[in-house]
Amino acid sequence: MTLAAAGIAVKRHAEGEILPLRSFVAGDVMLAPWTGGTGARHASAVLTIDLEGISRNYRLLAERVGPGVTCAGVVKADAYGLGADRVAPALYRAGCRAFFVAHLDEGLDLQTHLPRDVAIYVLNGLPSGGERDCAEAGIVPVLNSREQLEAWSDQARQRGRILPAVVQVDSGMSRLGMSPREIADVAGKDTSVLDIQMVMSHLACADTPEHSANAHQLAAFQTLAKRFPAARKSLANSSGIFLGRNYHHDLVRPGAALYGLNPNPAQCNPMLPVVRLTAQVIQTREVETDAHVGYGWNFRATKATRLATLAIGYADGLQRAFGNGGAVYFRGRRLAVAGRVSMDSLTVDLGDLPPGMLARGSQVEIIGGHQSLDALAAAAGTIGYEMLTSLGQRYERIYSDEIDVRWTARSGGTVR
Repeated sequence: MTLAAAGIAVKRHAEGEILPLRSFVAGDVMLAPWTGGTGARHASAVLTIDLEGISRNYRLLAERVGPGVTCAGVVKADAYGLGADRVAPALYRAGCRAFFVAHLDEGLDLQTHLPRDVAIYVLNGLPSGGERDCAEAGIVPVLNSREQLEAWSDQARQRGRILPAVVQVDSGMSRLGMSPREIADVAGKDTSVLDIQMVMSHLACADTPEHSANAHQLAAFQTLAKRFPAARKSLANSSGIFLGRNYHHDLVRPGAALYGLNPNPAQCNPMLPVVRLTAQVIQTREVETDAHVGYGWNFRATKATRLATLAIGYADGLQRAFGNGGAVYFRGRRLAVAGRVSMDSLTVDLGDLPPGMLARGSQVEIIGGHQSLDALAAAAGTIGYEMLTSLGQRYERIYSDEIDVRWTARSGGTVR
């Protein structure tokens, strides 16, 4: 398909044609010279993060739950590894005003990147000794135990003012949150020094809509939430949003779906992909029949072939289990992984790829138009969450709002 036929508007440039981020495919384009991305300037692997795609995913989810429900943004673990300092402001511009992190330090750092009119909630609640910093920063802890509630109440009394809080109830996941017995005990005590703004819980099986745990947890949550009649309610995570309006309540907490992961793996992904990962070819070589590849010699060439070694390994978040069975892509062609993934490199079989098409310096697609993040994770025997949050710090990270992606003469002028 030509650019014109694809309906893509491009601007002429002396070095090529500028192409939108979501339109290019590894092997068909090259990135412009480094112009302000983060990470190593001479990195041999490039992680491109589409902030507009994240914003569009947020708006899609907000529209799905409707105007009466607050759509928050979960940016814990450095926005699932993509950089909370860039992702959170993009979500703010898209309309997000409520943010969830896992740890207090994440919340304190997040404050430096956002205006003051946001609410920041800490899912793991109060770390012992962190009560003063949390109160002074105006961050809202999610109280998961009676001990946390008592510590936060003591802080409120010391300050002589009411402090905001969220109470998490355990509706059946047995991970975080107060048990029904603890809730009954807390509800019978004086909590007037706390402004319990919201009661929440977390779904264990929302990515499997037919699982009986969903209805069980919904019923348990609604019962426990009655102990706090003035508080708003929150139950749905990314997948929970797609279980229906009964699960939405007052506030939903999408995380993974913002970053393009499929909230319902049994169906087509409704979210936009927002990350693209390419790795540079370090070296190519020809090998004969019966040549062994990599550690352990657990790959043997069944015929004479050509191999390429890429500058990416398990130190960069590409799990070792991806070896011997996984694949990468170059100009739409599948290249099978040959042998084990090493710490800093990965070897692929070039198969019937025409000689000269791929060479030292070529960028090969790891995540992109031919292999989604979820598909890559499945090939490595894990889930997209783990894969995304494992992406290392050795990449050059390029955010889509700060670079040009230039269509090069050698591309042939096609979009796949």
